Amino acid sequence: MLPDGRGSLPDPDRVLELFTEWAAASGRELYPHQEEAALEIVAGSHVIAATPTGSGKSLIAVAALFNALAHGRRGFYTAPIKALVSEKFFELVDLFGAENVGMITGDSSVNPHAPVICCTAEILAGVALRTGGTAAAVTAPADGVDVAVMDEFHYYGDPQRGWAWQVPLLELPQTQFVLMSATLGNVDFFADDLRERTGREVAVLTGVQRPIPLFYNYVTEPLQEHLTELLQTHRAPVYLVHFTQQAALERAQALTSIAVADRAQRDKIAEFIGDFRFSSKFGKTLSRVLRHGIGVHHAGMLPKYRRLVEKLAQAGLLKVISGTDTLGVGINVPIRTVLLTGLSKYDGQRTRLLNAREFHQVAGRAGRAGFDTAGDVVVLAPEHEIENARLLAKAGDDPAKRRKVVRRKPPEGFVSWSDKTFERLVSAQPEQLTSHLAITHTVVLGMLGRPGDAVTAIRRLIETSHEPRERQRRHLLRAIAIGRGLLAAGVVRRLDEPDELGRRYVLTVDLPPDFALDQPLAPFALAALELLDADAETYHLDVVSVVESVLDSPGVVLAAQRFHARGEAVAAMKADGIEYDERMELLEDVEYPQPLAELLDAGFTSYRRGHPWVSEFAPEPKSVVRDLYERAMTFNEYISFYGLARSEGVLLRYLSDAYRTLRRMVPASARSAELDDLIAWLGEVVRGVDSSLLDEWEALTHPADQVDSDGELRPPSAPRGISGNERGFTVLVRNALFRRVELAARGAWEALGELESGPGGWTAARWQAAMDGYAGEYGPNLGIGPDARSPALLHISKAPGQWQVRQVFDDPEGDHDWGITGTVDLAASDEAGEVVLTVTDVGPLSTAVG
Repeated sequence: MLPDGRGSLPDPDRVLELFTEWAAASGRELYPHQEEAALEIVAGSHVIAATPTGSGKSLIAVAALFNALAHGRRGFYTAPIKALVSEKFFELVDLFGAENVGMITGDSSVNPHAPVICCTAEILAGVALRTGGTAAAVTAPADGVDVAVMDEFHYYGDPQRGWAWQVPLLELPQTQFVLMSATLGNVDFFADDLRERTGREVAVLTGVQRPIPLFYNYVTEPLQEHLTELLQTHRAPVYLVHFTQQAALERAQALTSIAVADRAQRDKIAEFIGDFRFSSKFGKTLSRVLRHGIGVHHAGMLPKYRRLVEKLAQAGLLKVISGTDTLGVGINVPIRTVLLTGLSKYDGQRTRLLNAREFHQVAGRAGRAGFDTAGDVVVLAPEHEIENARLLAKAGDDPAKRRKVVRRKPPEGFVSWSDKTFERLVSAQPEQLTSHLAITHTVVLGMLGRPGDAVTAIRRLIETSHEPRERQRRHLLRAIAIGRGLLAAGVVRRLDEPDELGRRYVLTVDLPPDFALDQPLAPFALAALELLDADAETYHLDVVSVVESVLDSPGVVLAAQRFHARGEAVAAMKADGIEYDERMELLEDVEYPQPLAELLDAGFTSYRRGHPWVSEFAPEPKSVVRDLYERAMTFNEYISFYGLARSEGVLLRYLSDAYRTLRRMVPASARSAELDDLIAWLGEVVRGVDSSLLDEWEALTHPADQVDSDGELRPPSAPRGISGNERGFTVLVRNALFRRVELAARGAWEALGELESGPGGWTAARWQAAMDGYAGEYGPNLGIGPDARSPALLHISKAPGQWQVRQVFDDPEGDHDWGITGTVDLAASDEAGEVVLTVTDVGPLSTAVG
């Protein structure tokens, strides 16, 4: 899509004409606000696009990058998460050509000298800190940042990451900015600030009507009932939003009992999945629910699983996605209906109601441009309110009966919501974004690397920031403390005279080219390495323990380690005859492994005397990488050993962070052959589980090999048949049989017929005729409760390649002489990814299976 003669088109009108012609020719007829944005961009103005989800912000971003290319300038596109960065990378490769688009991440880079760069906001912030708009980053040529498109700009208000959205605004005064989000709220401050800092005009796009209107509904019926209605009225795909990962997974598993997808749709899903490698216990669960047309999506999943769910959804193969609000951050997944299961969430400190920005960010995912004429946002009432509605409906219109209804109350401590809460959120505008500048080692070291006086630059950054004056004073003190700490740790030294680049402070340690001190206690870790005995046999493991002590703790992993340690301690104390009360007292002192705890504590106490600013932090000794290494376990063995199936993504991210920190933080002078071997091993552990965290970015250096003819990422591959895990497969067989029992109890003949739609399969008419015989003997009552699912009513005879199965009905007389008989083809099940059951009879049971 490159304009002819890139670099020789100074006429803004001609650039706008070319872009408009391209948009029309490619079926992207511009909305009026998109045309206005493109006009302002070619005129050199900043653009703030505070427009609804689905209103075409992506095309505004393309217009900005198109204009940059047309004039031989350099453009950056930023997003908050790597998945979005990767998605945009492929889109722009398709539009502008692989030679013109690059991607930079914290791990590696692809075509970093390209005129268009896709990256996270932190990468752009790093460029801004290192250059101040005067030169390019270490990983890029010296042609600066001419255009910066910052997508999902509402992250500016994120307490932990917001600094990365603010720093470019402060440090790149020559850059043309395009700030975009559906939930910015009032943007007058940003418009005034940009205009004053840069001297450019600022175009603000607000009040844009959403192309796909949303309809809001508050329901007081059970989720499964309403979901069935949404599916029957063609309002899928449906995104079920939960606020805990466990609830999302449990809901997905529960929904396999209803007909979410028909057989043809399930076949398409199986074909798309192909030989994708589901390499963990959770993966097998995910595989099963996916093959029912149901996705799961939350931050605790392995990245490859989240990506597979996203690709299946983008292909239109999932009717339901049960997840947390992780899809609310802009991943391009088509959703017709968003169904929120609640309006309160635990934010890490307390359970509270959603704010307006959180609500609208998730709600905005509803409605697919090009597919839907409308989107639905549904909020489910609390369980006690749903129950009250049921009781009132049962009472009918009789006032006396309705007065007698004893209404349920919310559980004690439950943060409840109501239709009034819902109405308030629907009408509320997103809250004003607030500044969260952070002065960290990353910020200070980034500015130390730029030409000129770093001290003056850091002071200017702080004093011209968006922070209130009181916080600016605290930031100045923090910067001084960090600088002194770096000097005392020997990481930085002061020159008597400025060097040739005008710098008074330079790094002194032998660090890798991509060295980064990302943790507040990294200088302490560097100093603590000197406390270790380099000749000790455990030196390489001790280095790992020092580094692990300054990493963010993976709480769920440490809790599992503690639980396991206490279990072992109880067993040992019982063997020693220690009484219960004493055991309970002794257990209070049993913790997860904490290697070098005494050494690190003593070292930190000494270090803190010369660096009082670190008092707000403390090393956290732990052993995850070391524990995995010493136990010689695979990733999956470790997951199973500690029961971390729902949190395997947390463990993998921790291992990935540890790998990058070991590789980048430990200087050459502290390395050993054993340590290098351990670091290489850890990298391979991470790659072996999910290559996307480490080497996917290197693979993208050959993007043509990674995409199909439509520009879509090819689904990963590899696997083992589902019958290989006999215990799990037995459960799948049991569920497949009981599914038929449940449908038969409900008289869902058509649904039953769809289960075996091939030649010779049991049709709807055949099922109905068979069950008429049962009804003639026992009436319409067929048990589907706990007794009906008893293992005693399921008989399986296992033979190589085929199982003979019989599911006994739970009849009201307890005769247990009717049921379903069939065969399970193991090879066909492995190929299909689901149980392939051939029903051979439904009727009286007279002989044993096999």
